[in-house]
Order: sequence, then structure tokens, then C-alpha cells
Amino acid sequence: MDTDHDARVSLLEYQDWLSYAFDAMDADHDGTLSPAEQPGGRGKPLTREAHRTRLADAFGRQDANKDGVLSAAELAAPPR
Repeated sequence: MDTDHDARVSLLEYQDWLSYAFDAMDADHDGTLSPAEQPGGRGKPLTREAHRTRLADAFGRQDANKDGVLSAAELAAPPR
């Protein structure tokens, strides 16, 4: 996850790492998960941008000290 090996995870690193499942499910590679591409074959369409926004929200909740990066301890803690 820490692609630049600075012992911290930036928002971009976090989003890129956690987007692997989105990419795997996006069978037609159009940047949107249709209901058929989602677990159970249902749900509202989800764009890659909306997915990354959700991840940014989760990142913000995990960034306990609000320094803009996640430490190992913050990553290990459950999201709030």
C-alpha cells in the first residue's frame, strides 16, 4: 500500500490500493459498476469517482490525528 516507502499511507495510495476490487468487478472497464457487476447482481450504478470519494471519507475517519496520512497504527485501527 505504501508505494513510496515513507512508512505512511497517503490518500492517493489508500485509494489506489483499495480500488483493486472495483477494477476487478468492472468487467467492461467502463469506470462504472453496473448492478450486474456488483455482488448479488443488484445495487445502484457506482462510478469509480464515487467509489474513490467513499474511500476518501473512510480515510478521513481513520486519520485520527488529521495529519493527512495514515500511520501503521491508524491503518490497524477500525474505521470510525
